Amino acid sequence: MYKLLIVDDEPFIRRGIRSLIDYGKLNIEKVLEASNGEEALDIYEKEKPEIILADINMPRMNGLVFAEKVKVDNKEILIAFITGYDYFDYAVAALRTGVDDYILKPVSRKDIEGVLKKFTSILEDRNRDKKVYEIVDGLNDEDALDDGGYGEKMKKIIDENIGNHDFSLTFMADEMGFSTGYLSTVFKKTFGVAFQEYVLDRRLSRAKILLLTTDKKNYEIADEVGFDDVNYFGTRFKSAYGMSPKQYKKKVKTDDDQV
Repeated sequence: MYKLLIVDDEPFIRRGIRSLIDYGKLNIEKVLEASNGEEALDIYEKEKPEIILADINMPRMNGLVFAEKVKVDNKEILIAFITGYDYFDYAVAALRTGVDDYILKPVSRKDIEGVLKKFTSILEDRNRDKKVYEIVDGLNDEDALDDGGYGEKMKKIIDENIGNHDFSLTFMADEMGFSTGYLSTVFKKTFGVAFQEYVLDRRLSRAKILLLTTDKKNYEIADEVGFDDVNYFGTRFKSAYGMSPKQYKKKVKTDDDQV
């Protein structure tokens, strides 16, 4: 859930914006108000809202100065200026320096809702990307590899063959020039788990990334990560994570919406 800060020296405009929108549908849980840039800066520092709607022409600290200070602190915060035609040129100039959008007065429900939908969509995408990066980091967070130097080579062969339906311990032994028995021993010593368990984990982790970053069907993802049978893929995925691929994707999206 997100926080929105409305900054305008005209109380009726702030009240109007508050009354125009069903904020719950946009996952905005808290709407804050300020009448000038100095007051807004204090609120920003305490509340850390993700979205700001600010007038340009305000007493004590105008919107341009306020926005610049906030962007220095957090370049990812989303700011839209609410301004009249007299200050339109300032709004356009601000877009070039990092402000994200503008709304011309008199404001309408459509204008406000359009900007807020755009901003919340950006925030949801960022949260989803963050989850994907966490998964990718997890894939790269391996235990220390063996002194024989085989670990990196084995890991490289596995990554190159994630989608190979015929990939097996025998296949890898041939690639390494080992017997299957010797490779099995070296593998367990290096990675701390058996070959089949390790490969399955890598395939399912790759599947999670594809679920979050593409619109591919389950059978397409199953094939891409080395499963011949989509039903078997679904069974192993649920066994590993306690939910089906579809449920996993839905849960991540729901978690993003509630941040």
